[in-house]
Amino acid sequence: MKTIINRKARHDYEIIETYEAGIELKGSEVKSIRTGSANLKDSYAEIDNGEVYINNFHISPYKFASAHTNHDPYRKKKLLLHKSEIRKLIGKTKEKGLTLVPLKVYSKNGKIKVEIALAKGKKLYDKRKDIKEKDIRREQERAMKEF
Repeated sequence: MKTIINRKARHDYEIIETYEAGIELKGSEVKSIRTGSANLKDSYAEIDNGEVYINNFHISPYKFASAHTNHDPYRKKKLLLHKSEIRKLIGKTKEKGLTLVPLKVYSKNGKIKVEIALAKGKKLYDKRKDIKEKDIRREQERAMKEF
């Protein structure tokens, strides 16, 4: 299984802390993720009644499953975390400007895992500064290759 990465998250958010969580999936969803038919773009996590859910995580219907047994692509999926982690996240997300963002989906010991991050949104000038620093690093690497 290839790792599914949310590239937009690191561009739009400043990552403060990361957590590894299990995810509650249906059989056809697991098969679809293993074939690489999932998209984390525009997805986010939220806490509802002491449980963490991931929203807008698109998992395409499994093409070899019958139509009546397939799943809803945008179904709300429950994340599996320890109670202490959930309590810590509840306290942190109540702070101004902090949110939960999924960074990547991967397989670990045969189980599908999601890496979620406690993040703070970046301003436009922060994004520009990051792009400028990235360009400078790229130019330095090119200069070093020439010598």
